Amino acid sequence: MASAPSPNRSDITLHINGEKHPLTVDHRTTLLDALRERLDLTGTKKGCDQGQCGACTVLIDGRRSVSCLQLAVAADGREITTVEGLADGDRLHPVQQAFLDLDGYQCGYCTPGQICSAVGVIEEHAAGWPSAATDDVRPEAGPPELTPEEIRERMSGNLCRCAAYVSIVDAVARAADERAHDAEEAVA
Repeated sequence: MASAPSPNRSDITLHINGEKHPLTVDHRTTLLDALRERLDLTGTKKGCDQGQCGACTVLIDGRRSVSCLQLAVAADGREITTVEGLADGDRLHPVQQAFLDLDGYQCGYCTPGQICSAVGVIEEHAAGWPSAATDDVRPEAGPPELTPEEIRERMSGNLCRCAAYVSIVDAVARAADERAHDAEEAVA
């Protein structure tokens, strides 16, 4: 005799880094815990577990999300990218390479969340999204210059206890410049 479905659990499929992962999860399970504890994707770090440090940042449908506040059931069927899914085979993502080249890390604990957030920041900026540091937010003004102040504001949800902020800002700026250059070449 089959058991009755539980009102506290659901069958879901998480689409992570291009792979489908069917799971049965308790409705209270966070995406962070599903990634780390159920799928052994430990690149995403558990920091504050309150959505304030950014160590658990992943990309959901291309947008930044702190996975400690995202329920796994709410991510069912959505495209999730963790730091493990950014590289193209052995070739690092440009943000990963910039962090490596410019020492955008120290102890490395916050680095996966910083990198995922930086990927989101660069895409948001390229799409013309303003930040709290943007002077002219009118759509016709276009994307603001990605100054260090803009980068710091946009990355402000990611904390680094080692204070590698100067190198993080430099790494984000370099990766954004590379993305802009690649976009210009694609148009030409």
